[in-house]
Order: sequence, then structure tokens, then C-alpha cells
Amino acid sequence: MTVPHLAAVSPADRQEPLTVEAGFHRCRRAALADSDLGPVGLEIETHLVDLEAPPERPGWDRVEAMTSGARAAAGRNAVTLEPGGQVELSGPPGRDVAAATAELRHDVQAVRLALAGMGLGLAHAGADPARPSRRVNPRSRYRAMEQHYAATGRGGAGATMMNSTAALQLNLEAGPASRWAQRVARAHRLGPTLVAISACSPWLHGRDTGWKSARQRAWAGLDPRACGPVSGCVGSSPAADDGLDPASAWARFALAAPVAFVRSGGDEVTPVPGTVSFGAWASGTARLDHRAPTAADLDIHLTTLFPPVRLRGYLELRYLDMTPPRWWPGIAAVAATLMDDPVAADQATEATEATAGLWTEAARDGLGHAAIAQSARRCVAIAASRAPAALAPAVADLADLVESGRCPGDLLARRITKVGPVAALEELAHA
Repeated sequence: MTVPHLAAVSPADRQEPLTVEAGFHRCRRAALADSDLGPVGLEIETHLVDLEAPPERPGWDRVEAMTSGARAAAGRNAVTLEPGGQVELSGPPGRDVAAATAELRHDVQAVRLALAGMGLGLAHAGADPARPSRRVNPRSRYRAMEQHYAATGRGGAGATMMNSTAALQLNLEAGPASRWAQRVARAHRLGPTLVAISACSPWLHGRDTGWKSARQRAWAGLDPRACGPVSGCVGSSPAADDGLDPASAWARFALAAPVAFVRSGGDEVTPVPGTVSFGAWASGTARLDHRAPTAADLDIHLTTLFPPVRLRGYLELRYLDMTPPRWWPGIAAVAATLMDDPVAADQATEATEATAGLWTEAARDGLGHAAIAQSARRCVAIAASRAPAALAPAVADLADLVESGRCPGDLLARRITKVGPVAALEELAHA
């Protein structure tokens, strides 16, 4: 993706105190980059399952041992390991969503085959339906986040988010600067509808949560100043979006967000056991680690912010549940088409006007919410008429599911009811 120039953190930047004003401008410059539309990046997270003992989360030694084999099979994808041992594959940008999907499909299957030889499987679902939330990755960053969430009263949601959830992420170009306001607003306006279409996390910790997306429920349980929608990115109506300044909105969001941890030497970090915004730290109102923040501290802080649409020079759409291989290519195609195809984008903005703020209803009720169901049917139909030909069958399959009033999680819930959450997890891992 196109990433704006951001001054490298020099040794001096690691020592020189950063002012609030300098921090604001650094965030604003990094938010969006002028670019053409077209390239699409995809990232998927999956739950690692021991095929001989599905109820048990593989330990870190086992996770580390499989990493080299997974990376060798992953083609051009980067392979990273999440706090609960989830495996993430991040593909390089494809020329369009069809190219990105084709490459990732191939490489995910290659990784699955490689891991099967080690007795491990990858389960595609928005949340682990069976196992407790337990961190296995020992990285200092994840330990500090866990402690920060617990200290600020959000330990349960934090543990679920870190260890038991998995997402499909789309990375899209920011586009021409003249259209940033509309484009960022559209990414937010589409959010609730796409949450409902992709919802695939009805069970968690062996129980039916009553939500279509328990993954989104976990995110909603975290501090909205770090994980909620960025204020100032959506107008009162689509016509009002033109007057917005999303890059400045992102900078304000970043400075108002609480600091989760601070550098303490090398790769080690120390958790912040309270709620201190980066702006308060930079202004001198609060002190962390007995010092003022630097540009390096701000850059690290930005990696701990997880709004549903994150601005990193390009747009990260972070609100989609991971789904089984039958569904995620069609979901990716729908989202990219509604964002990048100019005809589809205009129609989708109109179709989602009444549902743009219904994040909670989308995660809880999904397509059981009448207005969201109507928006979802219209959006999938729009995408079906404009999506790349190579993904037309996947979009048509998804359209049939949406027309029936169901999401991928409804099918998973039906299977769990029949065989139980552990057996269903095992089936997903073998698929």
C-alpha cells in the first residue's frame, strides 16, 4: 500500500521531548497518502488447533516449532503469531481484490497442508468457540497490554480480544486527497452492514453468547478512546462528509487515546497501570517512566490503537470476522468493490445511510435487524453486479446466504448445537 513519508526515528528522536503540536502533525502526516485506487492488501487470522488434542491450546514451544514450516509454505505472505497463538498471514498488495484473494487462497492452503504434517490445523472463525482465552505468546508487548487492560478494568474483554478472536482485514489505498473525506466516511458507513454480513463468532468459551459477532462485542468492551470509531470521520449525512478532515480527526484520536505501555529498554516495555492519554503525557500534565515522550514513543503508541477503520497512510478495515474459506473471498470482494468501484461506492453510500451508526446492533443482531438486513441485501446485490469476474461465484454464493437472512456464524452455530463447540472447532481445523 502507499504509505506517506514519515521521518525515521533517529537516535535524537529517541531522546528529544515531543510536544503536543509536533505529535499532532506527525500523526496527521502519517494518516493518509495521496494515491490511486486499485491495489488491495489482505490479512487473515486463524486459530491454531492441536489436531490430537483440540480442547488444549498449543503451548508456545509448539507454536514456535511450527513457525519456520509455516513461513516456508506462505509464499510472499508474512506470518506472525498473535497473543493466543493465532496465526496471521499478511499478503502483499495485489493489483486488485481478485489478484490478492487468489494469492492468499493458494498460500493459506499451502500453510494448512504444511501444518497438518505437524499435527496442527487452522480454524477459520471470528472467535474460538471452545477454548478459554489464554495468552501463550510471551512477547513483552502482549504481556504489557494484558496488564494494562486488567489494571483499567477491561481485563476480560482484553483477554478475549487478544487470545480468542480472528479477523479478515482489508488494506485499501487512501485514494486521491480530494476524496479522502468521502472515502474514509464511506469505510465507516459500510462498517455495520459488513459486520453483519461477515459475523462468524456466535460462541465463545464453550457458550452461546447470544451475539452474532462476539469478536465485535469484545472490541466494544475495550476503551473506545483507543478502539472505538474515530470521531470526526463521519458526517451527519453523506452530504456533510465533504467538510470533514479525517487526517486531523485521526491525529486528535491518537493524542486522546490512553497509553498502554512505554519503552523500558530494547524490546522490553512497561505497562501503564492507569488511564493516561498521550496528549497528557506530551503536555506534561502526566509523567510516564519519569520522562517526557519522544517521537519513538508516539510511533509505538500508534500501534496500540485499534479503531474499526485505522489510518496508516492507507485504510485498514478491521471490522470483519474471519470466516471459513467458503465465505471470506466473497466478503473481501464485496467490501473492496463497495469501496473502490466508483459506481458501487456511490450506491453503497446511499444503501447504508440508515445503518451507518448501528455498530452494536450489527454485532448483536446481525441480519436479524430489519434495517441492517435490507442494507446488506442491497450492498451484496450492488457488489455482485460490479465485482471482478473471478470472484463472481463467491459473491453469488454469499448473496444467497444473505438473501436467506443468515451469516456464516449462523451456520457455525447450527453445527455447534449439533456436535458441540470442541468438535466444531476440530472440524474447522480439518476443513
